[in-house]
Amino acid sequence: MRYFLIAGEASGDLHASNLMHELKKVDVLAEFCFLGGDLMQAQGGKMVIHYREMAYMGFVTVLKNLRTVFRNINDCKIAISTFQPDVVILIDYPGFNLRIARFVKEKFKKIPVHYYISPKIWAWKEYRIRDIKKYIDKMFTIFPFETEFYKKHNFQVEYVGNPSVDSVSARPNQQQTFEDFCQRNHLTEKPVIALLAGSRKQEIAACLPQMITAASRFADFQVVISGAPGIEPDYYNIFSGQQKIPVIFNQTYELIQHAAVAVVNSGTATLETALIGTSQVVVYHVRFGKLAYLAKNIVLKTKFISLVNIIARKEVVKELIAHLFTVENIVHEISRMLFDENYKQKMLKEYKEIRTVLGEAGAAQRTAKKITEIILKGDKLQHIEN
Repeated sequence: MRYFLIAGEASGDLHASNLMHELKKVDVLAEFCFLGGDLMQAQGGKMVIHYREMAYMGFVTVLKNLRTVFRNINDCKIAISTFQPDVVILIDYPGFNLRIARFVKEKFKKIPVHYYISPKIWAWKEYRIRDIKKYIDKMFTIFPFETEFYKKHNFQVEYVGNPSVDSVSARPNQQQTFEDFCQRNHLTEKPVIALLAGSRKQEIAACLPQMITAASRFADFQVVISGAPGIEPDYYNIFSGQQKIPVIFNQTYELIQHAAVAVVNSGTATLETALIGTSQVVVYHVRFGKLAYLAKNIVLKTKFISLVNIIARKEVVKELIAHLFTVENIVHEISRMLFDENYKQKMLKEYKEIRTVLGEAGAAQRTAKKITEIILKGDKLQHIEN
């Protein structure tokens, strides 16, 4: 069968590549065409657009790149029309993907549109439920509470488990020692403070300088930056200046595992850090500081922004957002995690509860099996009708 997938960022590339890997197991004749990244490319098929050309966030940035955005949408439509897939599979990235879902359902009524990893409409832009109900045939969710949310809107979804559980469970070098990690990456043997500043240049520029300044206050520790896929090493040097802070690529999980603490920009990495079991403080830059923070309760439907706290439904990790995202606040949280053992152990205990809530690994495997079953069932019904 022919599968068209769309992932618009690094985490989507990871989860989509795992899904493609599992689809090939249940469908040996699987053909892929996609918008995504290097990990998806490694699974085979034709890449139409790399997510680096799609990763625009924020109203102003999107407006500045509007011509590219529209070109990407048009190229995607042409690719779908040419490829004629048996199914279109969308991975998060709702601003783009819901446009494509509408196009597919209006032009090719018989091509099913499946969503793997629901847009976070339970947090904001809940109005998108209208398009989801209208254009999405099947929604595979990755958080247990999403079932309840969609039920409220009379839309049946299927919880398949969380792909971060899959990725973390299958991560490489789990038996690697701290000494080996340091030697491999030319680090000293001081304990590590890991900085995960996000996957887009905008968010890196917005939060990395303060992260570096705060972490550098701890002279008995070495600061190490996790390099994001598609971001050139020289870009990080802009923010580290004369300090020459090491930047490590393609070893995010290893870095988290060996770090004493981590400072993490809000996103999927916060959940991955929790699943690996490293204490963390979550940060997120918001323009207009305190004003934006006060407006948060109006715009957001959730009390928290980090996946860790959202899943736990309480504060497990400290969130420093908007005007709370300051060097002094980061320093305070790092100090608590490093030197207050009770504080650290309470956080790690809550992590274990989150692992239990999310369930066992196998999200990609379960989703691949269900997608192929639905397509085959649809083909049989169509054959009977004909």
